[in-house]
Amino acid sequence: MTEKAVILISGGLDSTTVLAMASHKGLDCYGLSFDYGQRHATELDYALKNGRQWGLKDHLTMTLDMGAYGGSALTDKNIPVPEGDFSEGIPVTYVPARNTVFLAFALGYAEVIRARYIYIGVNAVDYSGYPDCRPEFIAAFQNMANTATRAGVEGDPIIVEAPLIHLTKAEIIRKGLALGVDYAQTVSCYQLDTSGDACGRCESCLIRQAAFSEVGVRDPTHYQA
Repeated sequence: MTEKAVILISGGLDSTTVLAMASHKGLDCYGLSFDYGQRHATELDYALKNGRQWGLKDHLTMTLDMGAYGGSALTDKNIPVPEGDFSEGIPVTYVPARNTVFLAFALGYAEVIRARYIYIGVNAVDYSGYPDCRPEFIAAFQNMANTATRAGVEGDPIIVEAPLIHLTKAEIIRKGLALGVDYAQTVSCYQLDTSGDACGRCESCLIRQAAFSEVGVRDPTHYQA
């Protein structure tokens, strides 16, 4: 029997690459996305498109209102998204507890469908300094999952896979291109306009642009004029 995996899909570059990696391993992939009060829903459209392209067995989109408590430029439009020079430390684009919440839902979904794996596209090299993108976080969540689930208690734990965590953004792009990822169907920008064009000025856009330049491939993103 083919093993199952729950794939956290945001419509971004990293999660789409992770989906391709899991698919190429021959796993039965089940997508999980979140409408959590983020600034734009365009990323969810990309998540659905990529899910269809890579043959997901099912794709759930959960609705959460993480903007209700605010605290992040990604969920509170009263907090401006930083542009240009970026300060050290954890930026205001960090969404408190986001990956903890997402992984908790993925863990429950994995138990119900008896999935062996959860795949998440966190990265601790070319990233914004978010605490829930570090190897320490993934290890801590794995320990919790082993303790908190029937699967873990019965000796068949659900394994959290973060295959991009030690890769640079350029390395991620190279890996995705080799697998056939269409990066034109991904979005990285924190503040897309109403046409879906990226700003080209936020930290996520600048990291993406620099990585494609390093790879020597044109960034297929549509940027604002």
